[in-house]
Amino acid sequence: MPGSRDDLTRLRIALTAFFALDGFVFAGWVVRIPAIKEQTGASASALGLALLGVSAGAVVTMTLTGRLVRRYGSHPVTVACAVLLCLSIALPPLTHSALALGAVLLVFGSAYGGINVAFNSAAVDLVAVLGRPIMPSFHAAFSLGGMVGAGLGGLVAGALSPTRHLLALTVTGLLVTLVAGRALLRCEPAAPPDRTPEEDGTPRRPDRRTRRLVVTFGLIALCTAYGEGAMADWGALHLEQDLDASPGLAAAGYSCFALAMTVGRLTGTTLLERLGRTATVVAGGTTAVAGMLLGSLAPSVWAALFGFAITGLGLANIFPVAIERAGALGGPSGVATASTLGYGGMLLGPPAIGFMADWFSLSAALTSVAVLAAVAVLVAVATRRAAVPG
Repeated sequence: MPGSRDDLTRLRIALTAFFALDGFVFAGWVVRIPAIKEQTGASASALGLALLGVSAGAVVTMTLTGRLVRRYGSHPVTVACAVLLCLSIALPPLTHSALALGAVLLVFGSAYGGINVAFNSAAVDLVAVLGRPIMPSFHAAFSLGGMVGAGLGGLVAGALSPTRHLLALTVTGLLVTLVAGRALLRCEPAAPPDRTPEEDGTPRRPDRRTRRLVVTFGLIALCTAYGEGAMADWGALHLEQDLDASPGLAAAGYSCFALAMTVGRLTGTTLLERLGRTATVVAGGTTAVAGMLLGSLAPSVWAALFGFAITGLGLANIFPVAIERAGALGGPSGVATASTLGYGGMLLGPPAIGFMADWFSLSAALTSVAVLAAVAVLVAVATRRAAVPG
């Protein structure tokens, strides 16, 4: 393990940079979805199926990434996936049909899923070494990156074509990966007190109870990832299509969501230390229910933006808690299992909301986010003594 507090600090900074990069690149893609939809001529349901490529690629590669992390280590896998993520973000503007878009998003999703398992595994081990619930701070970096990426995307939406915008993201991302990747590869992986580096290479054989707990955390992650995916893929379109917002103002919807989520996660460590995991999950889920009902049903743009912000605050710390606990129990395999279930929420979300939008309306479809946030609360309460201790 890293030999001093300075080593741990350098490791934390390098990991934080990759979390931020992930959010920045993903948000840059999100704010160009309306333009890509117009370019491909896709209907709402066809776009939903194309967006399925992101989540499908992520889910398919997550279990494999858990194995790669065990074999090669979380740090090299993080860097490799970051390179692929930055290269693949330039591909969507080159497509002119929903089918082609879905194919390139499959590649993008594979890189996105891989890097999430890799750097979350590294972060879980660092949390165990430090002995503090700092997992929300890493996810705050992701949200901050998302806020900056969405904000810049809104500013350049009218000036740059999607092709130039996403190519600029590729160049920027590769430069960040070069700097942060060199730092990360120089850091020794953090080894929790109850494990040695040699033991990290031996696959765990969790008992039935442990597997059930990991799945429980995965279900909680699924319910909240559905909401994050919905906001990312459909929030801007809802503001632009249903509330007649301009493209720049529509892009601000995800910025409001990401800013609120960043604030929630920056205070997440303090919140977890004071309230414990169960109370944090229950309070967050309840807040998200109220926020999403306002965001999806409000008759004005500004009320909807406020609802999106409340939703971000509510969802902020639920996913980090779920992934951290799954990783603490099952190592990289636990992270992979919970992440696979979590991103199954994103797998379900885009097509489900697309079809519901065609059947009813997009605003009605978005209320499903509130429904699943309520389900996360119920699961946390029902299993509070075992699944979300503290």
